[in-house]
Amino acid sequence: MKLKEIMERASEDEDLIVALERAIESYMDSRIRVLNRYSYITELAKEVRRIKESAIEKIEELIKEAKDSMEENHMNVYIAENAEKAREIVGDLVGTGKIVVKTKSITSDEIGLRKFLQNKGNEVWETDLGELIVQWLDSKPMHFITPSINVRREKVAELIKKNIGESVDKDDIPGMTYAVRRFLRKKFIDADVGISGANVIAADTGSILIITNEGNGRLSTSLPEKHIVLAGVEKIVPGLQDAFKVSDVIMKYAGYSAASYLSVISGPSKTGDIEKKVVFGAHGPREVDVVLLDNGRLRASRDRRLKEALYCLRCGSCQYLCPIFRLVGGYWGGDAYVGGIGILWNMIIGNEEEAKEQSLFCLGCHECEFVCPMGIKTADIIREIRAGYIEEMGLD
Repeated sequence: MKLKEIMERASEDEDLIVALERAIESYMDSRIRVLNRYSYITELAKEVRRIKESAIEKIEELIKEAKDSMEENHMNVYIAENAEKAREIVGDLVGTGKIVVKTKSITSDEIGLRKFLQNKGNEVWETDLGELIVQWLDSKPMHFITPSINVRREKVAELIKKNIGESVDKDDIPGMTYAVRRFLRKKFIDADVGISGANVIAADTGSILIITNEGNGRLSTSLPEKHIVLAGVEKIVPGLQDAFKVSDVIMKYAGYSAASYLSVISGPSKTGDIEKKVVFGAHGPREVDVVLLDNGRLRASRDRRLKEALYCLRCGSCQYLCPIFRLVGGYWGGDAYVGGIGILWNMIIGNEEEAKEQSLFCLGCHECEFVCPMGIKTADIIREIRAGYIEEMGLD
């Protein structure tokens, strides 16, 4: 998106500033409360940084180990070198004419998965409330944790009336939530395929950890016959204990003492209750397919600057504190990865020209680095990207 377009779209979004102010105030209250209560978390974040650094250094080795572990657990594993290949793999696994329920997944946004599957003749539903709002608006996610952060409750009530047919008072946020619950409940039951991302993957056990609050993650990954996981290879860490540490840091820095659900998925459902004969496909999915996405990540792991972005936990702290984000929201950044960290991710996944131009927006204030649990030096890296862009343009 061009700089002029960012400003135009942000200025046309009448709800943006009010909605951001409401959400940022709520987040900051939660963050202060949680970090004060759990004083150990800052030291644990430093340990997780070391875990991520080590994992990225041996990322190709961990991909192989994770693949072997998953296949031993009766999961089908595919390696996708780019977005096109990932769409092709998932498209073949889903087929056509299916009902698909999705959990929130920035990686699926990265490859444009929902619209791709819809164009193949599938009925696809985002089941995270924020992502469903974005789907109804046919817009883009505005934040890693709260994708509909720019949408005021008054607009949500209108969307529910239009898409579900239920009238809900504009100040009745619980009523809006329950209306969506009733609507999606049947979709979960009827779904042929559930698609999720992964917050972190343990290479030694092949376990996929998914953090959610709404319960949609468990319904999407346990009710359908087939569960498809799409995850970037940077999500892999060496061991299950490492994965639990990563999960704890994600939850705390997102402003939660603990998420409502932390799911650990290590294969399709199974039982051995009859004469210890293991049968797969008990009450949950009969099949679990895992698509591990490269799409520039392996190249970035060898890049002095960009490998920092691979440490990102997607907690969204940096976006809340960024002064530019407070003005233009997720219009700054890519279609999937927004804000300053989105500049780095656009460089990784191949949107380099867009990233270079948008680097001009960064103030270099380092607020993002101060609040990032991984201490990612986003502002310094953007400054280098911007300097290179200015030199390319002959403006130095």
